[in-house]
Amino acid sequence: MRFSCRRKDELFESLERLAGGLGMALVDLSVSRSRGSVQVRLTADRPGNTGIDDCSALHRAALPRLELAFPGAGLYVEVSSPGIDRTIKDGSEFAHYTGRGVRCFRTDISDWYEGVLLSSDEEKIVLKGKDGETTVPYEVIAKAKLCDVPGVS
Repeated sequence: MRFSCRRKDELFESLERLAGGLGMALVDLSVSRSRGSVQVRLTADRPGNTGIDDCSALHRAALPRLELAFPGAGLYVEVSSPGIDRTIKDGSEFAHYTGRGVRCFRTDISDWYEGVLLSSDEEKIVLKGKDGETTVPYEVIAKAKLCDVPGVS
């Protein structure tokens, strides 16, 4: 898995500030273009539960900004929450999920490892599993997703 610094993306930064003003964190931004139309997908999270009202509020707030970013394009905007079993696409996302259960496939042991995410930085994550704390570098994570971790607190 890689770690991308989202701070270098001007649109991501702008929408991240907008989401922050609504009490949410922007987790992911996906933009795809096809034949004069632009599809923008935002994934946002709020501490506790992220509901449809939260997603609707961010949609309404982001739409004018996106219309300015993509003038004249047919614009389709979708806003969603990460969900309970979100596949984590980039190492930068882990910062949003501290305290939640994470399951990752590790290439160094060719197996899944799960635990509660204690911390993350630009190089690694720290999980608390059944056997205690484990540091997992991004380079050995093939894939990861959110999950429930029974028996670990």
